[in-house]
Amino acid sequence: MPRAGDRTGWDARLSTVGSPVCAPDWLALREPADAAARVAGLVDRLRPHLPAGGPLVVRDLGCGSGSMGRWLAPRLPGRQHWMLHDRDAELAGLAAASLPASLPGGVTAEPVVGDATAVDAALLAGTALVTASALLDLLTTGEVGAIAAACAGAGCPALLTLSVAGSVSLAPHDPLDAAFAAAFDAHQRRTVGGRRLLGPDAPAAAVAAFRGHGMDVVTAPSPWRLGPDGDADGAALAEEWLRGWLSAACEQEPDLAAEAGAYLRRRLAAAAAGELRVTVGHADLLALPAQDVQDREDVA
Repeated sequence: MPRAGDRTGWDARLSTVGSPVCAPDWLALREPADAAARVAGLVDRLRPHLPAGGPLVVRDLGCGSGSMGRWLAPRLPGRQHWMLHDRDAELAGLAAASLPASLPGGVTAEPVVGDATAVDAALLAGTALVTASALLDLLTTGEVGAIAAACAGAGCPALLTLSVAGSVSLAPHDPLDAAFAAAFDAHQRRTVGGRRLLGPDAPAAAVAAFRGHGMDVVTAPSPWRLGPDGDADGAALAEEWLRGWLSAACEQEPDLAAEAGAYLRRRLAAAAAGELRVTVGHADLLALPAQDVQDREDVA
């Protein structure tokens, strides 16, 4: 991957096909941290609201290489059929081939190539669950609203994990931390092709959208915690995340480029000494149809 200071189009969250955020190597590098960060307690809350009998049809929006399915399928009951939506055919195919088919009850999967946000209530008919991971911050307010409207119209729960929350903490402290963090957040909120991305505003926008359509919403923090307590893959992820974080910040605020090289060297030296700890804030969201919640509470 290009490194900090090389601002030739790389950024840590670029939402275009073939960009590093979509590259299989990057997705594989982040998968253990994603799995550790997702909030399993939300799955526990979801499980009673899933239909009994027949295969659970799960639509994973922006599936990437399938990490959400590999994490979630073992936590769901019974037979499952996953519809894996991604505009990158290679990634969708990789995801479909990698889900854990040997689970009790069996898991089948099929790729759905196209715009992952092009869903409506009719498409979701018969769907037991909509999922997504690390997607909402790459969307617009309107796109998140459309997903919420589709889920509400179909009476379909949604489990949406690892939306960037705009909080980054690095230890030990460096005087430039705040400047790079602010520039990165601004970069995440940039306008691309006429689309104003939500970036760290995504969790709040999603809560408002789903509640605005009458759904019951629960959120929970799901931060990455990267540092010396992790394994070698975690160390590699911390370095690649740091390089991408700086590159995106410098793309947004070019004046920071003069400081980026020295800052990166300080941070990598701290990592090599086993001193660097990074916490990257994310949020998980579970949305349940309000009538479904009321019905099950009445039965209980």
